Amino acid sequence: MKVLVTGGAGFIGSHLVDQLIEHGHRVAVVDDLSTGKEENINRKAEFFNINICDMKSLEEVFNKTKPDIVNHHAAHANVRKSVEMPVYDANINILGSLNLCQLSKKYQIKKFIYASTGGAVYGEPKDLPANETTPPEPLSQYGVSKHTVEHYLYVFYKLYNLNFTILRYPNVYGPRQSPHGEAGVVAIFSEQMLRNKQPTIFGDGSKTRDYVYVDDIVKANLAVLDNNVGNGEIYNLGWGKEISDIEVFLAVRRALNSRLEPIMGQKRHGEVDHISLDNSKVKKEIKWTPKVTFEEGIKKATKYYKKFVTAEKLYETVKV
Repeated sequence: MKVLVTGGAGFIGSHLVDQLIEHGHRVAVVDDLSTGKEENINRKAEFFNINICDMKSLEEVFNKTKPDIVNHHAAHANVRKSVEMPVYDANINILGSLNLCQLSKKYQIKKFIYASTGGAVYGEPKDLPANETTPPEPLSQYGVSKHTVEHYLYVFYKLYNLNFTILRYPNVYGPRQSPHGEAGVVAIFSEQMLRNKQPTIFGDGSKTRDYVYVDDIVKANLAVLDNNVGNGEIYNLGWGKEISDIEVFLAVRRALNSRLEPIMGQKRHGEVDHISLDNSKVKKEIKWTPKVTFEEGIKKATKYYKKFVTAEKLYETVKV
């Protein structure tokens, strides 16, 4: 199949592209490189440096590549910035996504796979882990914009028969995640400790998230490529387990043999305190469960950042 992956130069998207190509699919990547990196893009993929808000250029890609599947990962994913700049967030996450929906309808795409967020859509559920029947009550503009697209997909499905599967992600971590944004606490802690800088924990360290290694997330995307699997459905991806910020800090510190202590900062506006995602539905219907344990995943991730930072330091030494 020909798969169009938006955000294919980013953290999760680039891993997905690699595996799609490994499985024999032809892949086109749309990414404006605002957060993604060109070096992440598989050389066998066809790359288009385009913003999803640019409808004209986006249509040229559809017309040229004739994709069977759209896998939509491109997004503005900065919660804090979404709170400060909700119009900017909505332009990318809602209007950009609508461009893709319109073109998917026009070019008769077989299926639209949407990377949503369980971490921000549900807000602060009364009962954890949250399942797909938990009422969405987002506490940030980011959560609102991601959830809004889910409704549009349902409408396009009902009115125009645009098939879709929505995957609500937990906190995803692993190689290629940027340590320079607000998200990606494993990447941030790793990079800071490797540079002997004290990491900051926002809040008292008790805030919890559900962490899943990137390879497991990619496997879920591959599992729903077929129209006969998960069509018209929403799935939570997660372990159903809460891991606190201080537990993440300690796990990274152990993996890096560091002795640094954290700096405790103020909790950031728009962040939920506790979330974890029930995977019962996805386990039953598409036989997906995460395999990489948190400790194992932390070891894999920190190994990548150690190699990355060492290479960067070596380059700086040679340059001097």
